[in-house]
Amino acid sequence: MAVTAQQIADLAGVSRGTVDRALHNRGRVNPEVKEKIQKIALELGYKPNLIGQALVRSKQDFKLGVILQSTETPTMQVVRAGVQRAAEELAASGVELVLRDFQGLDTELMLEYIEELVSAGVQGIALSPDTAPEVRQCIDELHAQGIPVITLNADAPGSKRLCFIGMDNYRAGQTAACLLRLMLPEGGKVLPLAGHLNNTAHNNRLNGFLDAIKAENTLNISTLAFQPCFDRDDYSHEITQHALRANPDLAAIYVASNGQKGVCQAIEEEGLKGRVKVAAFDLNELNMELLQSDSLSFVLDQEAFEQGYRPPFLLYEYLLHKKKPEKELLYTDIAIRTKYNSDMALVCTTMQSGL
Repeated sequence: MAVTAQQIADLAGVSRGTVDRALHNRGRVNPEVKEKIQKIALELGYKPNLIGQALVRSKQDFKLGVILQSTETPTMQVVRAGVQRAAEELAASGVELVLRDFQGLDTELMLEYIEELVSAGVQGIALSPDTAPEVRQCIDELHAQGIPVITLNADAPGSKRLCFIGMDNYRAGQTAACLLRLMLPEGGKVLPLAGHLNNTAHNNRLNGFLDAIKAENTLNISTLAFQPCFDRDDYSHEITQHALRANPDLAAIYVASNGQKGVCQAIEEEGLKGRVKVAAFDLNELNMELLQSDSLSFVLDQEAFEQGYRPPFLLYEYLLHKKKPEKELLYTDIAIRTKYNSDMALVCTTMQSGL
């Protein structure tokens, strides 16, 4: 059986794109890594598939675009690393991937980047949208032009996007409510924090949480009015500080977005660490530290790397073979992480992203 480039990649612990560049002198590769790959290829008797290479060269080259919002947050940095890994691997197949990103949510900038990418000749776009109707309309216009769009991390339901890949955020909110009910056998008050009101992921996490608390509230749990913190730790710190002082019996805080660091800091400053439970999202280095210090009670992880890595490949398959994704909603797992099961998961995420 012929040896494949993927087998060499697995043995060398690198991507298939790195193997391709090392064996065919395409682009830069660390000299030590290149020597290791060439040695493995020689030992296994690897022979390039010249027919396959000719077919790849004869195919149309593709240019894809990716637009990410809120890249100042740890989660979107992991998503961005997934996009970059996909770009590296797809380059071996003649695919150029153009990434545009920005901090916070900015509808006008999102639309400007879409226009820029279309003018640059991209044939497909993956993006993390906000809830603005202009963005949905733009997605529909791209569909009419034959440019497929995949939404990631946050969705644009009702639009003509090809598919969505990310967490089922409504169910994630329900999951958080269930866990907090178990952690508060005597009941109590819970403060829900959201990030951006025009982010579907944040909204769905908030609504799922509130609906689940109302539907199954047999434990005397009440929720304070939710507060938007706009993914900012300084805002979440101030909101938490005020809530704790106004509600000495506050039992838990649910953080549906970024801002958990500010929440935990305010709780500790008030001398309430350990007494007030905190639920948050996404396993990253910051949340790992907060879990290990018992500042966070649990984290719901959403496989952020996969959300950036997978869409470019789905677009490529669709453009090349007209192969549609198997489902319209490609949900990543809702993983419950505590201080006892998060360390190895973080190691794996870091290895994937190269962070």
